[in-house]
Amino acid sequence: MCAAIGFKLGCGRHHFSDISIRHCSRNMSIEVFDNYFKEGRKIVTVKDVEPEQFIKAFSQHLKRQGRFELPKWADVVKTSKAKELPPSDPDWLYVRTASMVRKIYIRKGMGVGAFKKVYGGQKRRGTCTNVFTKSSGKIARYILQQLEEMGLVEQDDQGGRMITKEGQRELDTVAVQAAAEEEEED
Repeated sequence: MCAAIGFKLGCGRHHFSDISIRHCSRNMSIEVFDNYFKEGRKIVTVKDVEPEQFIKAFSQHLKRQGRFELPKWADVVKTSKAKELPPSDPDWLYVRTASMVRKIYIRKGMGVGAFKKVYGGQKRRGTCTNVFTKSSGKIARYILQQLEEMGLVEQDDQGGRMITKEGQRELDTVAVQAAAEEEEED
């Protein structure tokens, strides 16, 4: 896209506004700037790894470990009243758990109510306008209770949950492994 803009401007006719040119060059400069600092950087925490990559790695870690118990209702429950069907992925609860523990790692103090809002979505009501609805509290509560039993999360004095020292160590270990796997693929 950027090469096309440069070519069009070079021929003397300006078909694109200056805003698109600045936007294009800004994105290119940000990418160069980011890549400059990524070179030689050592990954040591969850914040250093891409979210999708960490969530995938930690969900596989939970599944391999076997400490996280899947409830009987996991294959039939909807994740929100806005949904029509349960998730099609059989490992959806591991993925949701990895996502939730990452969010607690980044921002402590999140509780069931906050996770209901985060994982909520638009309820489609036919001809009426869409309305935001919260997700299931049972799922968030169950995941937080399981994480507490595993020792990764504890209740915060000011409300919500926070990562324990053992939990932070385990999450950082998985983050380093996930980053190493990505480097091997490249």
